[in-house]
Amino acid sequence: MQKKEFSIDSFRLEGKTALITGGASGLGQYYSKALSSVGADILIVAYDETGWEETKKIIESNGQKVTFLKLDITKPDAADKITKFVNDTGGKLDILVNNAGIQKRHDWQTFPDEDWNAVINLNLNAVYHISKVAATIMSKNGGGKIINIGSMQSYRAGKFIFPYTSSKHGVIGLTKSYADALAVENIQVNAIAPGYIDTPMTKALQEDEERNTEILAHIPAKHWANPKELMGTVVFLASHASDYITGVTIPVDGGYLLR
Repeated sequence: MQKKEFSIDSFRLEGKTALITGGASGLGQYYSKALSSVGADILIVAYDETGWEETKKIIESNGQKVTFLKLDITKPDAADKITKFVNDTGGKLDILVNNAGIQKRHDWQTFPDEDWNAVINLNLNAVYHISKVAATIMSKNGGGKIINIGSMQSYRAGKFIFPYTSSKHGVIGLTKSYADALAVENIQVNAIAPGYIDTPMTKALQEDEERNTEILAHIPAKHWANPKELMGTVVFLASHASDYITGVTIPVDGGYLLR
């Protein structure tokens, strides 16, 4: 395949369409903002309508279109509904960001089966099924990018978060398997493993003096990440600049894993 000469345009996404699960709130909103800022139109699949109005304003201020689908992606018919959603919005899909996820905390003696199943179904099973949908569409259109979202728990243990740790380890394995299978289709599959990010969901942890001190001691950069610090990585992995990278997980962690 003949490649164009490298330029800053290698990072641009004009004419591309990205589907982001959970793309209207939390870190997902930053992925939507990042990809739309370099030219991509955005399709957002979300469990509820949290953040839709704000996200719409952000994406449209970047000059791009956004369309929303309210859907529980753990349901058996979710893959079919996402296929219909893509077809109804023009049938174009160049980038998938598997961002939606949850975490449940319990000790090992009392961890409920329903919480295990809920986490595995969203964090791992849905990633498998939606990636298959995306790959089917992308393979017909000449290629694409699938970006999965891992975690520091893709590498480490978590004694109160068994299914979360298991699912995030699984996401890395799934990333490698799909990367191997889809390379021939010109589909690159990679992952981002965010470190400790300053979001509303982590405020309680940051305000726990003992845990915050312990966490910062493991981060050479000496600070929790601003969510904006993930935006460059998602743009890189979504763009032609990363065309020869596949099956890789990039930690964005300020060096946390070094210690």
